[in-house]
Amino acid sequence: MAEGKKQIHFVLVHGGCHGAWSWYKVASRLRSQGHLVTALDMAAAGVNPKHLQHLNSFSNYYHPLMKFLEALPPDGKVVLVGHSMGGICISAAMEKFPEKIAVAVFVTAFMPSPEFNVQTILKEALTLATMLVRPAKLFHEADWLGEAPLSKQNYCSVPRVYIIADKDNLLKPEFQTWMIENNPTSEVQTISGADHMVMFSRPQELCFCLQDFAEKYCRL
Repeated sequence: MAEGKKQIHFVLVHGGCHGAWSWYKVASRLRSQGHLVTALDMAAAGVNPKHLQHLNSFSNYYHPLMKFLEALPPDGKVVLVGHSMGGICISAAMEKFPEKIAVAVFVTAFMPSPEFNVQTILKEALTLATMLVRPAKLFHEADWLGEAPLSKQNYCSVPRVYIIADKDNLLKPEFQTWMIENNPTSEVQTISGADHMVMFSRPQELCFCLQDFAEKYCRL
């Protein structure tokens, strides 16, 4: 890392049907810049041994993220990044651990808020396609964010930014824009030529965006 530059801790949360492995291109680039990177497997995803049929709620699914953030020291602020369905996971984390998150980055992701709930977003979204490796599970609407609904006091205290993938055929750009219009963020960046799996189609550009956001918000 260049002299005088602060090491930033990025925590990467994958989308539905994927795992920590999906971040390998981005993680290797960020680490090569001297940053600390943690890519997590949610429950019943990637190499996590839990079975899908044993997940009783969506909060069970994102429990590995909550456990990780709970274990961070009080001064251990991270840049929390969520892709696709991972946006719901990081939203729950923002509510529970706002003091541990320097900035939340939604990468072509679902982005609820206290007044813009998950059910509204899912009704607007296109039917999700079956993708790779592990099946996803849709839960009862009351289970998405667990026992702690998003609040202005916690969730809204964390800076939020959004990265639009302009060639996303799953979460269409107009859908991403609709979410941002209904739940405005501090900043928005668009990655040209990026499809839904932006970490594969435009990994270098995604890293530039993540570092740009991180350097700005970690100084605050």
